[in-house]
Amino acid sequence: MKFRLHFPKFLSPPLILVGGFILIISIGTILLMLPISNQSGEHLAFIDALFTATSAACVTGLVVVDVGTTFNLFGQIIIMVLMQLGGLGFMTIATLFALVMGKRISLRDRLLLKEAINADSMEGIVRIIRKVLIFSFTIEGVAAIILALRWATEMPVVQAAYYGVFHSVSLFNNGGFDLFGNSFQYYRGDWLFNLTASILVISGGLGFVVLNDLFEYRKRRRLSLQSKLVLSVSGALIGIGAIVLFIFEFTNGHTLAPLSWSEKIYAAIFQSVSTRSSGTSTIDITEMRQATQFFFILLMFIGASPGSTGGGIKTTTFLIMIGAVYAMIRGNKDIVFFRQRVPKELLMRALTIIMVSLIIFMVVVMLLLTTEDAPFLALMFEAASAIGTVGLSVGVTHELTDWGKIIITFTMFVGRIGPLTIAYALRPRKEKKLYRHPEGRIIIG
Repeated sequence: MKFRLHFPKFLSPPLILVGGFILIISIGTILLMLPISNQSGEHLAFIDALFTATSAACVTGLVVVDVGTTFNLFGQIIIMVLMQLGGLGFMTIATLFALVMGKRISLRDRLLLKEAINADSMEGIVRIIRKVLIFSFTIEGVAAIILALRWATEMPVVQAAYYGVFHSVSLFNNGGFDLFGNSFQYYRGDWLFNLTASILVISGGLGFVVLNDLFEYRKRRRLSLQSKLVLSVSGALIGIGAIVLFIFEFTNGHTLAPLSWSEKIYAAIFQSVSTRSSGTSTIDITEMRQATQFFFILLMFIGASPGSTGGGIKTTTFLIMIGAVYAMIRGNKDIVFFRQRVPKELLMRALTIIMVSLIIFMVVVMLLLTTEDAPFLALMFEAASAIGTVGLSVGVTHELTDWGKIIITFTMFVGRIGPLTIAYALRPRKEKKLYRHPEGRIIIG
């Protein structure tokens, strides 16, 4: 018997993925509104529940209410489940249930899985999903144990175990939620926490295809071009981000200046790792210099890697555009990485993603400038954090008007799904043209 979700045939894979996230967010909103989810025992306002559910399902981490004091255990578990579903994707979770029940995965379901994790083909897609699930739950479980043992020294064992599980899920899925109220600023000098949290964030941000590639490296003794590019650009961005933060904030008395040398290094590295996707912090983002905040906007806009739990335009998209600029300056016709040529179609796709994301980003900033009474850079930071599904804030989120909350909610959704996926989901189906128009000459530059 085949495992089928029985979607109507006229629904395209992008439309199903968009609908799946809307369904998850809707259920989460209803549950978070209920009195049984809140410590006060009263209904949470619809707009606040919608904002929180979207932030959790889209693994962003922006909040308009404090998670630790507003929601009780039931509400916090709902948020944790939303982060897990949003990070791995509902099709991945559906595959998990199918595998557990011994069902076969149909061809259409495989196509959906290919879209869900941004794989380049359906070959071996179920095997990849199986390994990704094993890897994901294993690393979350190991990290949860390490964090629980660390926090057991300062809180009851049961609470420490719960905190370990919650924050392990949040960090691996780049969710950005925490139960401490000030993120992880208290642990900026703790090497064990910094190492564990950084591994979680990096693993979740690399992408499922890359994780599978690394998993099979012992057997194959080689990495795909995708993995080489993702690992290279991710390492470079982490290094550059840490150096820039260290230099710009070294003398800032509200961030790095009062810290010891080891704390400075830990904070710079962790914040660089977290800024592109996770949204957690070990230093006060609101007290950073404007130059640093603007640089963080650039990192958040780039985001994580394709098929990962993070958002943004993605590292490979950014690298392809850098490669195109380099090729043009050098007079080369092709974009080449590791002696392999990048197809022109990918360049067009990368350019489209960047331009559409920039347009959405600019429109969101303009709308926030209209509805909110806050500094320009702060609203730009908020918009970048939402579209990159990062979750960092310079203190604007709690002061958003209802219109501002709606704008950010929509931006988080677009950032998680991806502007192209939404565009593909909404576009009408048209037959391909069998002819090409004549080439025209245009002067640019």
